[in-house]
Amino acid sequence: MSKNIFLIIQREFNERVRKKSFIITTLLMPLLMLAIMIIPGLIMAFATGEEKQIAVIDQSGRIAPSLHNEDEIRFEIVDMDTEEARKSLTDRYAILYIGSNVVDNPSEVRLYVNTSSSMAVESSITEQISKIIEKEKLKRYDIEDLDKILADVSTEVSMQVFRNDKSQEDDTQAKSSTVATVLGYVMSFTLYMFILIYGSMVMQAVIEEKSSRVLEVLVSSVRPFDLMMGKILGIASVAVVQILIWAVLVVGIGSMGLPSLLPDEVMTSAAVIQQGGSIDMARVNTVDLNPEMLQAVATATDVGYMTTLFTYLLLFLLGGYLFYSAMYAAVGSAVENVQDSSQLQMPITLPIILSLMLSFVVIKDPTSPVSFWASMIPFTSPIVMIARIPYDIPTWEIILSLVILYTSFIGMVWFAGKIYRVGIFMYGKKPSFKEIFKWMNYKY
Repeated sequence: MSKNIFLIIQREFNERVRKKSFIITTLLMPLLMLAIMIIPGLIMAFATGEEKQIAVIDQSGRIAPSLHNEDEIRFEIVDMDTEEARKSLTDRYAILYIGSNVVDNPSEVRLYVNTSSSMAVESSITEQISKIIEKEKLKRYDIEDLDKILADVSTEVSMQVFRNDKSQEDDTQAKSSTVATVLGYVMSFTLYMFILIYGSMVMQAVIEEKSSRVLEVLVSSVRPFDLMMGKILGIASVAVVQILIWAVLVVGIGSMGLPSLLPDEVMTSAAVIQQGGSIDMARVNTVDLNPEMLQAVATATDVGYMTTLFTYLLLFLLGGYLFYSAMYAAVGSAVENVQDSSQLQMPITLPIILSLMLSFVVIKDPTSPVSFWASMIPFTSPIVMIARIPYDIPTWEIILSLVILYTSFIGMVWFAGKIYRVGIFMYGKKPSFKEIFKWMNYKY
């Protein structure tokens, strides 16, 4: 690394780390991300709409008495025909008609709404009616104490999963798929945000210096390529510092905070899971902690595993950022203001968005061909692979993905550098994609 690149890295790093905004975002970003995941669920759980009065016309006489009110739905049995109810009960949310032969013909159910319908309401009604019809059909078998029998046979299974491909002699417990799903989603979303934010930061820095003609002064003493690499690596160092701070906070809380807050039985069971052993679920249930929560505790308090996750997160964050920031720097050098960059950065932004969408495919099946190849192609691999890692995939796949990603970064830097060295001297109009590709053939 040349002395000029190092000086530019130092300048870019100091300029951003010393700002109050860096400290604030570093401390608040984990809380913000946690809020993004939790708030939608809380809104769904606690948000209540207007009460919906539904008039019920039950010609069978067997369904309506068993319908029960819910949070927003209130059932009201009415004694009138359908046509009369539809004309006179327009102040109700809806009129529910149940046919006389509904037990044998479940399609004899109609809902006449007086406003826009709701999928949640429709689902709630059909689920209730389906369960009532099932009970009515069971009554035909004339089984004594049927309700008690159904309550006795109702069983909830707690299944422990073991990796047979890891060891066929000892029971090596697999990571919980639920915990892996949460970790994969959080880490892929983190990379998505970082690549977009810090990549755009590189582009904006180049645009600002170009519009103020500072670049013209800088390139008189620094090669354009060194200037571009200095900016990219300088801003990358800021992202690395943030991730390291978060790693220390998360690992520290997990290793020292949780053990002091949770019962000894939970921590003992969590230690067994960390070592890959099986546990007595009946004993765990006595402390009101389900298997998934116990797996989450075992993962959060496993310093080695969490350190490994953050190491991979750092490697893929750095690789993904370097790969995309080179393109963002090229776009920044080709325009004179942020408004003009929107069209040119679209081909860069789309693969990043596609990567986040593919991460949901990974959550569904982390070993599918789509998941594998998306985690190898450098345009999607940082976000997709980091979503696969919590599922305990083979290490060789992770290493291969990293090698391809960092090798591709070298090629992308060469590609972006040829555009950058021409673009920083271009003023007056926004270039087309055709003109940008022509810049690559210019010789110096």
